[in-house]
Amino acid sequence: MTGDCIVLEKVNRFFGPAHVLKDINLRVPRGEIYGLLGPSGCGKTTAVKIIAGILEASSGEARVLGEKMPQLRLMNRIGYMAQSDALYTALSAEENLRFFGAVYGLRKSELRRRVAEVTELVNLTADLQKKTRDYSGGMKRRLSLALALLHRPPVLLLDEPTVGIDPLLRRDIWRELHRLAAGGVTILLTTHVMDEAEKCHRLAMMRAGTLLAQGSYGELLAETGAAAIEEAFLYYGEKQDES
Repeated sequence: MTGDCIVLEKVNRFFGPAHVLKDINLRVPRGEIYGLLGPSGCGKTTAVKIIAGILEASSGEARVLGEKMPQLRLMNRIGYMAQSDALYTALSAEENLRFFGAVYGLRKSELRRRVAEVTELVNLTADLQKKTRDYSGGMKRRLSLALALLHRPPVLLLDEPTVGIDPLLRRDIWRELHRLAAGGVTILLTTHVMDEAEKCHRLAMMRAGTLLAQGSYGELLAETGAAAIEEAFLYYGEKQDES
């Protein structure tokens, strides 16, 4: 299928008097990796939670796979990796995976196969029997990513997926994300790491609850005449300050 998989139209979000998202318009084509790039506190996580159906927009509309969010029946079609790891720490990694796999309705044989596949991808096979309370922060992030991938969802929402992950494993994860996108999976991820921007098909730069600019890595550099994405980000920020 072609077209836009994720759509935000004039989305605003308030927390009390705080205006956290301001008229956000966003379209994510199917089968692409779309990066939300910006500093901590700029609204990236709030936007992802609205797309995932965890939060509701104060105004405007969010749609995923043509459905207005929040929509409970889309749970099995979205893989969500939160910024903070939502794990049962008294359980082992394998027990966490089997529990969530059962929630997603995976049959035993498929679940067994998927547990092996996703744990190999994130390099946790040797640590499957450890209680997750004994995991390091980086290991918890890797397990959270494995959980998001477990049920082969057509949409992946990943909030800072590579934080705390070593460079070699990060390379492997990005390779897998591109393989998934080539197979039709739509991936929206947040990052404040500028060197990950080039790995995305398209980017949206965010600051203080607003979208500064959208486009491919090459388009954003060409439009600003910048040599690096950091320079482009500063250019758009200064342009916003002038307006």
